[in-house]
Amino acid sequence: MAPARKTKRTVSDEHKAALAEGRDQGRKVRVYLEALETHRPTRGRKRTPESIQSRLDKIEENIIEAAPLPRLQLIQERLDLQAEMASMSEPVDLSAIETDFVSVAKGYSGRKGISYQAWREIGVEASVLKKAGIGRGAS
Repeated sequence: MAPARKTKRTVSDEHKAALAEGRDQGRKVRVYLEALETHRPTRGRKRTPESIQSRLDKIEENIIEAAPLPRLQLIQERLDLQAEMASMSEPVDLSAIETDFVSVAKGYSGRKGISYQAWREIGVEASVLKKAGIGRGAS
């Protein structure tokens, strides 16, 4: 059996540019959707710094007399609450990420066949879609 002949495939500059544009659009969409997911409001009562501090104070009281296993759980809860408190003090500015998303969303939607309703279901605000030029009739 004769060995298979390898043909060298070349990609045109236009194709390379289209691939790069697709990667860029995908990255910007992914970053925006991940930011939305991370900063999505949770259900239930909102925690305040005061309520977190109150719970931290109770943990400090209970941790002294706790058995090893409950102490371990209290330590982890304390670490989680401290991280939550630190994240509350850092303001979240999604405007730059949103601007990047708006600049590529329409092209991405067209290329991937993403509808207005799909964007809405995942949590993208209607005003953001309007800025991006994606209307209710878009698919």
